[in-house]
Amino acid sequence: YLQSVLDALCDLSSTDHLTGVMNRRALLAVLEQELDRVTRGGEHALLLAVDIDHFKRINDRYGHPVGDEVLRVVTQRLRDAVRPMDDVARIGGEEFAVLCPNCPPSFAMAVAQRARAAIEGSPINTTSQGSIPVTVSVGGAFALPWVKGGLVDWMARADRQLYRAKQEGRNCVCLEPVLSADVSAEEKGLLFGWSGAEGQLADHDQSAQ
Repeated sequence: YLQSVLDALCDLSSTDHLTGVMNRRALLAVLEQELDRVTRGGEHALLLAVDIDHFKRINDRYGHPVGDEVLRVVTQRLRDAVRPMDDVARIGGEEFAVLCPNCPPSFAMAVAQRARAAIEGSPINTTSQGSIPVTVSVGGAFALPWVKGGLVDWMARADRQLYRAKQEGRNCVCLEPVLSADVSAEEKGLLFGWSGAEGQLADHDQSAQ
């Protein structure tokens, strides 16, 4: 019995009560672990900052219970849009974060756009106010392989891209540029359906030019 109480308390401290996903506190711990993994493992990780557009208008017009419904649906759509290995967290009122481990820059825009499109795809049906169209703005930043980055810096860079997305009209994605644009043969194979040999041949051809 005591263990079940302790487990419940642990869940309360790490889970957002409204949406059931990680809260900010739990996300920070996961991001720290991911930064360590990226530093040692040489893989990119993508952090998406997601914000519901004009959410205050929804609360003001329809009331907070409807706003809560919107938050729950947005959460579920984000979870359905990302990979099972990705983590979704609610970190503020209408603010979410999505951690995408092992996400090379060549895939990042597709991942982010899929999350954005999942929200815009159809209006959210509410119990008392009918269908409400909802969109999100998305910003993204990378934890770079072999580089020991800071957690605060990583989150700030994602927030800057989110701000850019809002400035550019909302309902869009802005990702920070990555210094290295190299794409490995394996990534090319995943992108274009090449076999390993064809990918290596393409690399060889490119280096010969």
